[in-house]
Amino acid sequence: MTANRLRLQLVENYDGLVRRLTRRLGSSEFAREALHETFVKLDRVCEATEIRSPADYIFRTAINVANDQRRASNARVSASEIDTLLDIADDRPDPAAEAEARSDVKALMAAMERLPSRPRDVFYRVVVAGCSSKEIAESLGVTTRTVESDFRLALMHCADHLGQVLRKRSGGPRLRL
Repeated sequence: MTANRLRLQLVENYDGLVRRLTRRLGSSEFAREALHETFVKLDRVCEATEIRSPADYIFRTAINVANDQRRASNARVSASEIDTLLDIADDRPDPAAEAEARSDVKALMAAMERLPSRPRDVFYRVVVAGCSSKEIAESLGVTTRTVESDFRLALMHCADHLGQVLRKRSGGPRLRL
């Protein structure tokens, strides 16, 4: 009978509870929502529970319900946040671009296979390994001029094989490998 007594107390003091909760929560709509949820929760009160002040018990339950609702709403993602998340650009290449890139890599590998061994080695060390011309020259036992010449040969060969046009630099100091 405790749950029924508490529900009756809530209904009889509804307007007063709304006013008290509105002052505490800052919103009459939020206060009403909390009281409605409290009304449902009162079903769970067992008969053995001793309640000295039903009005205070209902008020405290409504405050707890409101706090739970606030926590839950803060944890939820808003509609605008969902829209923002859905509008994130996908930086991955599309399947066509991926297939084209694979084809380009295969064509470059085929072009490199047709190069003499030293220009191929120089091209690989410069482009893939990021070595300087001085490091390459020392490891191959040649001059840096030879390394630069081999690299230029490899670069022109690969560009020609891939159907690319190499553009000549205009002025300025020469970049060292």
